[in-house]
Amino acid sequence: MTFDVHQLDEFVLVGAVVTLAAILAVRLSARAGLPSLLIYLFIGVLLGEGGPFGIPFDDAQLAHALGFGALAVILAEGGLTTDWRQMRSSVALGLSLATIGVAVSVAVVAVGTHYLLGLPWELAILLGAICSPTDAAAVFSVLRALPLPKRLTGALEAESGLNDAPTVVLVGIISTGAVGEAGLLETSGLIVFELIAGGVIGAAIGVGGAWVMRRAALPSSGLYPLAVLCLAFAAYGAASAVHASGFAAIYVAALILGNSELPHRVATRSFSEGVAWLAQIGLFVMLGLLLSPARIDLDTVVQALATGLVLTLVARPLSVVVSSIVQPMGRRDLAFLSWAGLRGAVPIVLATIPLSEGVEGAEDLFDIVFVMVVVYTLLTGPTLPWVARTLGVARRSEPRGLEVEAAPLDRVAADLLQVTIAPTSKMHGVEVGELRLPQGASVSLVIRSGEVLVPERRTVLRHGDDLLVVTPRKQREATEARMRQVSDNGRLAQWVGEPKRRDKD
Repeated sequence: MTFDVHQLDEFVLVGAVVTLAAILAVRLSARAGLPSLLIYLFIGVLLGEGGPFGIPFDDAQLAHALGFGALAVILAEGGLTTDWRQMRSSVALGLSLATIGVAVSVAVVAVGTHYLLGLPWELAILLGAICSPTDAAAVFSVLRALPLPKRLTGALEAESGLNDAPTVVLVGIISTGAVGEAGLLETSGLIVFELIAGGVIGAAIGVGGAWVMRRAALPSSGLYPLAVLCLAFAAYGAASAVHASGFAAIYVAALILGNSELPHRVATRSFSEGVAWLAQIGLFVMLGLLLSPARIDLDTVVQALATGLVLTLVARPLSVVVSSIVQPMGRRDLAFLSWAGLRGAVPIVLATIPLSEGVEGAEDLFDIVFVMVVVYTLLTGPTLPWVARTLGVARRSEPRGLEVEAAPLDRVAADLLQVTIAPTSKMHGVEVGELRLPQGASVSLVIRSGEVLVPERRTVLRHGDDLLVVTPRKQREATEARMRQVSDNGRLAQWVGEPKRRDKD
């Protein structure tokens, strides 16, 4: 098949229109509380052979390869934009969910679908392995918009970043027919090796890459984001070359790079977010193209609903409870973690592996997974805020006494905080000098009723004031904490607690 310049022109036009439509659809999906993947999937279905545009696409091997590439981009963005300080306390639970939880979920779904749907054991185990991992794109996009405590977001982000590795190995072994030769013990050992080796390789490249980037003087700031992403993908390639988990490697490397003091960190994160959105759009549209709506019948829908019920109401809650042995949590937290196991592109991409290997029944399996993902994403995504409020696990976000936004000052290793004093804040009536901010932090400007004031120590703050606060990056957390103390307690904050100051020798 040839690809000439005229076809390129047509491809560019169609690609630009579809991508722009998908970008504009993000706002619609955000308002509805849905992961944007649903809209992208339906765009792909409309463009496919069953839609009005009738574009044929049935290359499962190409979909498999492109799907893995897109997942790598999404995991890299997830690592670069994850705050390790928020995730650190829950990483043990996240790792447990990605390993022990996956094993429990695979077993429960396999047993349930074998006896409920009459699937052969091979297809039942394959379906369990495909459906068990949560989706990084769905988790990052939906959960970061909710006011959840760090213990929950950290666990879910760690799980979604690491659970691709064991499931890819398991699905690959079953699809190639090697599971009978390998045996349970050897398969388990292979999964553990791939996960650990991938993590070690990712950590080594992340640490080494951060050391190099801090000392590199690149001629353009736009080269730094490219270099960081290349380092992350170098981890993926290096791990894959030694048959370790590329997904674990790229996530760990990106996590280290994203939390290192690198030049132009904000630009790097913004660039990675844009690339990840592009990867999501291309991935979901492609998977929508791969679906043939003519194959979807009542039996497929019933099987998808039954699989989703077993996964959502039995497998996921049981896997969360068993995984929490390593880090016990309250019943409400466990209930929310059970409901927040968002599925998305990952199960559909995994379903392309048996499809590309020519496994008998793989087309039916792909259709079941596709329908299940759509139905249960529609069910769980929009209801997450309500579930969080009902269980009482959401952080109290209103009324807020203080609103803080930040912008980086990379050249001087500082941050500029824009602080708004809300009507409920007890900072009203407090003098600037009474804030007693950490050493090096200061209030640079006060904007009041559209007028700009250069504050002095005796300047009295009022409701509605906007403050511009400059703080050394290392003191940012202490500065924010101090201002929230004053906002909550007023002048009494001096008796409630005070951030540590480093005395000069």
